[in-house]
Amino acid sequence: MAIPLILSADDYAQSVDIDHGILKLIRMGRLTATSCLSLSPHWREAAAAISPDIRQQADIGLHLDFTQFSYPLRLPHPQLVIRSLLRQLNQEQIQASIRLQLDAFEKEIGSPPDYIDGHQHVHQLPQIRDTLLSELQSRYSGKRPWLRISHPAHDGMKGLVISALGSRTMRKLALKRRFSTTRTLLGVYGFNSNAESYLEQLNQWLAVVASGNAKGQPYALMCHPGLVSADQTDPIGQARPIEYEVLASDAFNESLAALNIIPVKGSELFAKA
Repeated sequence: MAIPLILSADDYAQSVDIDHGILKLIRMGRLTATSCLSLSPHWREAAAAISPDIRQQADIGLHLDFTQFSYPLRLPHPQLVIRSLLRQLNQEQIQASIRLQLDAFEKEIGSPPDYIDGHQHVHQLPQIRDTLLSELQSRYSGKRPWLRISHPAHDGMKGLVISALGSRTMRKLALKRRFSTTRTLLGVYGFNSNAESYLEQLNQWLAVVASGNAKGQPYALMCHPGLVSADQTDPIGQARPIEYEVLASDAFNESLAALNIIPVKGSELFAKA
């Protein structure tokens, strides 16, 4: 039996070059989800590029943001983390920003997000996660978005830090409120690979999927692809075209086939559960 894997690209709407790369990979069948920065100045144009064929092939989610385009609460990531751990964030600002991001998403896409994750994994921080779950529960009484949980597997110190910022608590609270969630997040690395080493890392993550120890819940593999860009302000800009090159390659497709792994939409998986 084929093994399902959600292949999810972050940062849609950050820039035209990122968007074009993600859309190309979706049409190639290499991605099954992308999460959107709905308060980006580029959002309306980016949303218009999400055609019906893209919606058919991939889930379109909200990349919840409190560090880049968010309003009224926006902080550098280290400050956001510290203040959330100390429960010093303004609750009204958290709620207002979440509502603005959901409103902006729905206005341009014409429907609720298929799923939710977080820019720099902010969706699972203390204070933010509780407000997010409450808002989603009250806003979407019927079909709810599924949640991508940032609980990395075997990804060193960076993975441990990401997980420690609230993944287990987020998943526990979400399941208690009857949200569908992924269990394990793959794709965490230092954004310092060349094409050869990134393919090697992808193969290691795929081997985790093939081991089949997700306890009945799907894996999600996170990536950050994009076409070559002249933007010098993107801190991971050098990694995006490398990820695109490898994800678009025959070698990656062959790796999926060799392990009998099939890219799937999370919404379809959870609908069958």
